Amino acid sequence: MTLNQTTLPGRAGLGFKPEHFEAIARDWPDVGFFEVHAENYMGDGGAPHRMLGDIAERYPLSLHGVGLSIGSAGPLDRKHLKRLRGALDRYKPQSFSEHLAWSTHDSGFLNDLLPLPYTPETLDRVVEHVDTVQQETGYRLLLENPSTYILFAESSIDEIDFLDRIAERTGCGLLLDVNNVMVSAVNHGLDPYAYIARFPLFRVGEIHLAGYDETTDGAGERLLIDAHGSRVSPDVFALYQAVLARSGPLPTLIEWDNDIPDFAVLLEEARHADAAMASVSPSRKRA
Repeated sequence: MTLNQTTLPGRAGLGFKPEHFEAIARDWPDVGFFEVHAENYMGDGGAPHRMLGDIAERYPLSLHGVGLSIGSAGPLDRKHLKRLRGALDRYKPQSFSEHLAWSTHDSGFLNDLLPLPYTPETLDRVVEHVDTVQQETGYRLLLENPSTYILFAESSIDEIDFLDRIAERTGCGLLLDVNNVMVSAVNHGLDPYAYIARFPLFRVGEIHLAGYDETTDGAGERLLIDAHGSRVSPDVFALYQAVLARSGPLPTLIEWDNDIPDFAVLLEEARHADAAMASVSPSRKRA
């Protein structure tokens, strides 16, 4: 089966929020692309669809799923897959992505993207699910690395190797969430730059940047929360620049889903990422 593999431009993009439509439509600003959560556009009609239709006529579009539960122990929800296929057929986005996580159990739906143990059994199950999603939708999936707060004692495969094996076996791509790398590395006492140095950037079709919240755990240690409610943290942006030094410009989304600011603030964040990509050595820029 030939999968849809169109790509986003190597520019900064923004998450589209309906409350920003008036500001966007006022002058249709120079933005690389817009991204939406697929689940918000699985209904038949309404004002959000009209707005997104206008956006999709003028900008490349990315659909980012949050409800497939790729890592679930049970089978994928076929009704959800059908609705997802409907949204993809309707908007024909340049990119489609999901999380390496699970959020369902039996008939229950959880309001979290939960981590999974990295074992051969889990790997086989995720590979099966990714294959099913790609076959049912006709789109090549980009799979996102998670933000984690616990590690599983039974994990026997390194996270990067786990993602790389999924991509190798299914032909899917990867979405590198740089904020998730920082959050997980700090929470587990790891080196985020060592993670980036090993990551298979040739498989990456999109990058996510976001801000995190910071607190302490029960032992008084620093704990980061993947909050998506503030500007991109300086240490995350520095890590992003390390990615660009290896990869060249890649489609980069500014994620901001909580405490949403004025559109001008998001546009400023996008300009910052665009400037970082423009500063990459020409020898590093890839087609």
